[in-house]
Amino acid sequence: MKGNLRNEISAIIGIERSDPIMNIGYKVLKSTQEDGYTRQLIEYDSYEDRVSAFLLLPEILDNNPAILINHQHNREHHLGKSEVCGLAGNPLQAFGPELAKKGVVVLAPDSICFEDRRKDTTVEGFDFWQHFDEMCYRILKGNYLMKKVLNDAMNGITLLSSLNYVDNKRIGTLGHSYGGNTVLFLSALDERIAFSCASGSACTFENRMLNNVGIEMASVIPNFHGKYDIYDLVSCIAPRRLLIVSGDDDKYSKDASYIVEKASPTYLELNALHNLQHKRYPGGHALTKERFDYIIDWLVANS
Repeated sequence: MKGNLRNEISAIIGIERSDPIMNIGYKVLKSTQEDGYTRQLIEYDSYEDRVSAFLLLPEILDNNPAILINHQHNREHHLGKSEVCGLAGNPLQAFGPELAKKGVVVLAPDSICFEDRRKDTTVEGFDFWQHFDEMCYRILKGNYLMKKVLNDAMNGITLLSSLNYVDNKRIGTLGHSYGGNTVLFLSALDERIAFSCASGSACTFENRMLNNVGIEMASVIPNFHGKYDIYDLVSCIAPRRLLIVSGDDDKYSKDASYIVEKASPTYLELNALHNLQHKRYPGGHALTKERFDYIIDWLVANS
């Protein structure tokens, strides 16, 4: 049943799961030695689109776990990979360096319309409209921005799995907010992912609409809601390891407990309820040092 659900959701989004790209080559543009790891600026093609990313390499490379980090949105299109790698923005988004220092290979790409993947940075206010147009143009063609986001992310997983120093049985993904939403969709549809953490993103479409909460552009998927919701994605992740992080006053993870409750029977049926974990904190949407540290510790323990 779970496999059928995954196939149905893939079909609605337009993901061709039967014919993945088998190898992703990349070019190293710059390499920088940091304390405890090396940061490489790389680029690679994803369906004839250039993706800019950071690849963080631990000091010892031998059958390492790996993780794809999906950056947040926060209405800051000029930030992407640089924020999660500690080069700009909020230090509590800088998961990459901490994980690399602990032996995890990290891939942090720019999502479409962010940082180096913006088409024009000279026009004030154009970032939002570029992102909006990327959604609209695809819908007009019967296509969806979520398909592009997920195809790019899946290619990131392929890149990690092809590295000879990575254990491809220990590849995970992480994200907060927009990044966490990507994690939920990606982990549901890509079974190569062994462990996942979605922070500040577990909120049903139903709850968002009842409480007038915005829906990120990639999540505008015609005909999705009414048939499926976020708890269906979590059910598709079972029996793999998933950590959901939420806040009591976070409108973007408002009903995370309900989502976990709805998905728990699938995990229980697969004798894997212990693999579905929910950490609820007081406070709002923003990451705190306590949440940051817990996420790092959980990822290292589960990678």
